[in-house]
Amino acid sequence: MCGIVGYIGKRQAYPVLIGGLHRLEYRGYDSAGVALLSDSDRLNVYKAKGKVSELEAVAEEKDCSGTVGIAHTRWATHGGPSTVNAHPHVSESGNLTLVHNGIIENYAVLRDQLKQRGYHFQSETDTEVLVQLIEYVQTSLGLSLEDAVQAALKRVIGAYAIVVLDRRFPDLLVAARKSSPMVVGIGEAEYFIASDASPIAEYTKQMVYLKDEEVVVCERGRELRVYNLSGENVPVEVKNVELDLTMLDKGGFPHFMLKEIFDQPSVLQDCMRGRVLPEHGRVILSAVTEHRERLCQARRIVIVSCGTSWHAGLIGKQLLEHFCKIPVEVEYASEFRYREPVILPDDVVMAISQSGETADTLAAISLAREAGAFVFGVVNAVGSSIARNTDTGTYIHVGPEIGVASTKAFTGQVCVLTMLALALGEARGTVDAGEYKAVLNELQQIPGKIERILAQNDRIETLSKIFTYAHNFLYLGRGWNYPVALEGALKLKEISYIHAEGYPAAEMKHGPIALIDQEMPVVFIATHHQLHEKIISNMQEVRSRNGRIIAIITEGDEVVKQMVSEYIEVPDTLACLAPLLSVIPLQLLAYHIAVQKGLNVDQPRNLAKSVTVE
Repeated sequence: MCGIVGYIGKRQAYPVLIGGLHRLEYRGYDSAGVALLSDSDRLNVYKAKGKVSELEAVAEEKDCSGTVGIAHTRWATHGGPSTVNAHPHVSESGNLTLVHNGIIENYAVLRDQLKQRGYHFQSETDTEVLVQLIEYVQTSLGLSLEDAVQAALKRVIGAYAIVVLDRRFPDLLVAARKSSPMVVGIGEAEYFIASDASPIAEYTKQMVYLKDEEVVVCERGRELRVYNLSGENVPVEVKNVELDLTMLDKGGFPHFMLKEIFDQPSVLQDCMRGRVLPEHGRVILSAVTEHRERLCQARRIVIVSCGTSWHAGLIGKQLLEHFCKIPVEVEYASEFRYREPVILPDDVVMAISQSGETADTLAAISLAREAGAFVFGVVNAVGSSIARNTDTGTYIHVGPEIGVASTKAFTGQVCVLTMLALALGEARGTVDAGEYKAVLNELQQIPGKIERILAQNDRIETLSKIFTYAHNFLYLGRGWNYPVALEGALKLKEISYIHAEGYPAAEMKHGPIALIDQEMPVVFIATHHQLHEKIISNMQEVRSRNGRIIAIITEGDEVVKQMVSEYIEVPDTLACLAPLLSVIPLQLLAYHIAVQKGLNVDQPRNLAKSVTVE
């Protein structure tokens, strides 16, 4: 949520900033703004409620000159969406301007203290409190801008990623972070600042990822300087970040979400490349190779995650228990962090997150580390906070995911968890050699089988037109496909705003069956595996109550075809790999229903791509 872009260098800043904001639109936002120190040394601040395009309209024909500036897309927390509440915010004197991601928890106390000292507030935001606080510290103590930022942040409780511009010092930008991501790009005599690498990857590959409570000083003509809040120098660690820029555009598709659904065959091949070695008949994961003893001796694995990643974790639980014979628990990170969980030193806590910046998941792994557990990360974003704060882990390598509703990240996570279960099961000696080989061989066939499902896109689009009327959906699955039912329901809720619930099919009789009538579409994930006959019985119960059934079935399942209103076929595969196929038609169904309703599928209302605050 929210997005920051900053620039100082030799270029005109405005195109860099606006282009960066467009790159960050996927994060979710409701207003946007930009501050520029013009060629005539004027501080120009332009803001707009709504999209970045609205900001561009406001700034059109105004003075957008200058080679230093900051910009922001806001997702409302303190105060509703409005031009006044949009960032950047300006200090009392008009000298300082600031953009901020995160939440300042003690903002009310700080605001009252500043009011007593004569400061006035125009907005309802916690961010305006922060820029006023920095100015107060700077003027009252006679500090430099970077020292004032350090001193002010010591008084702050909460999460922040900030960039500050002082119009009296046109050659300087100061930024800092705590519990909210920030990266600095180093170019030739120029610096770029952003919430993630996507807005700046076209300009430089040299990136510095700030750690918590670090302050960075970007000054023309000088080397990058990084300090902690105590004023101590911190070594600058520059990483070479390769980002496929073709992943950041729609590639001819009408929406990022549809492109990312169609990306799945190729990105899953990327996910497996160098890990699934058919010539050796093995899966090799460096995390398992390097930490074999610690992982093999785990008494228990606890998976912590949120949203779609939690659904992937439920599949991971079945994979790890089946192949590794280790008990696995799956926890919502937001609950885990607050309920005093029992964590022991021989536990492995596994964090799953697409962005690697999810606030609740970061807090959960911090709790696990304090208890002495071994922490394993499964993330997509290279260099992210979770990747840096775990003992080891595995990247899913599916490329940037721009659509807010996760698609390719889910299948990437399930693919990595499958490889992990196979590699760890082999290391523990708990996986049958014949089954290991069968799963390994079939995993390599999954990308091609997904392509066969995607070839039905037009048919699924036609099917979706029938169901735009619905106000409620029920998704039912069993065994390996139960988490897919949860994920299918979540996709529909997220982008079509239709109420949907996922259940284990056998639990339908314990309440949800009361909802079923001719107006209730029921989606059964009914691929031909060990619980197939039982899920057919569940279908009969829905059918006898006039429910409208949509079934996801294995190709050639003539029995189910005769029972249901609509069906979508998927290729046959092993039961443990079924989620990688059965989820694809559910992604397409949700997408097309939302499009039929005229909704913005890439940026659904009230949602943000990365939840970096509580």
